Amino acid sequence: MDKRRLGRSNLMVSPLCLGGNVFGWTADEPTSFKILDAFVEAGCNFIDTADVYSRWVPGHEGGESETIIGKWMKARGNRDQVVIATKVGSEMGPSKKGLSKDRIKAAVEDSLKRLQTSYIDLYQSHRDDSETPQEETLSAYADLIAAGKVRVIGASNFSAARMKEALAISAKMGLPRYDSLQPLYNLFDRAEYEQELEPVCVENKIDVIPYYSLASGFLTGKYRSEKDFGKSVRGARMTKYLTDRGHRILAALDEVALHYNASPAQVALAWLMARPSITAPIASATRLEQLNDLIAATRLKLDASAIEQLNRASAE
Repeated sequence: MDKRRLGRSNLMVSPLCLGGNVFGWTADEPTSFKILDAFVEAGCNFIDTADVYSRWVPGHEGGESETIIGKWMKARGNRDQVVIATKVGSEMGPSKKGLSKDRIKAAVEDSLKRLQTSYIDLYQSHRDDSETPQEETLSAYADLIAAGKVRVIGASNFSAARMKEALAISAKMGLPRYDSLQPLYNLFDRAEYEQELEPVCVENKIDVIPYYSLASGFLTGKYRSEKDFGKSVRGARMTKYLTDRGHRILAALDEVALHYNASPAQVALAWLMARPSITAPIASATRLEQLNDLIAATRLKLDASAIEQLNRASAE
């Protein structure tokens, strides 16, 4: 499988990133191991998680996903064969949130312990922290890079203005810069990324690894009406997608999928992969059948007319 360079680093990643948010939540440990094994066997190597996954589940404390990934890498002895991305900044407790230097330095040690590794390939600011100066955050990352604990840094859920501010600070002060951005972006959610964030990323050569690439599963086509909401724990989120525009998008996905003998999910991911500014969309799977569908998207090359059809159907 062809790999793509991540930022200005030497890290080469697959064009599909496996979302680790489900590990320890809707995918138990044995299932997670099977999914991770199949992902790597298919030639992929890019895995995204966060310290906070899956703190939202009753009885969980956060770190469940990192712990499973760490156990898997330890059992398989394959740490140097995978690119691990994780995040810091979301609330892990009353006093455990944000991007202060102290918080980052404590959080990274916890993540390293759970992942059973000495370094993190891509360490990301999960959410912007307006209460902490960006100089302080970037300085903390500089220390971690110098210590060999982090290789590359990225941002997630940042506005275009805050990304530009961070880049300016990095250049002025000689601090590490964000080499990747993880925004919300898919066929349904297009406006903010394309109008505001994409120009910043293209101009500054920032790699983009969008989350919710399948709009929480809506773009797989399995949610066509309210009666489908019970198909997964994410079903309740589908209300916002079941609009006239949402149905137009599904119809276009169905038509293109039929033409290519593919699934709607494969087409939705291939549309993302074809966009020059996108490095690797993030998608998760709780079953091997789902994973195989995602991996097949890396082999699907849409022609210009198919891309234009999808663009028209999803125009806002």
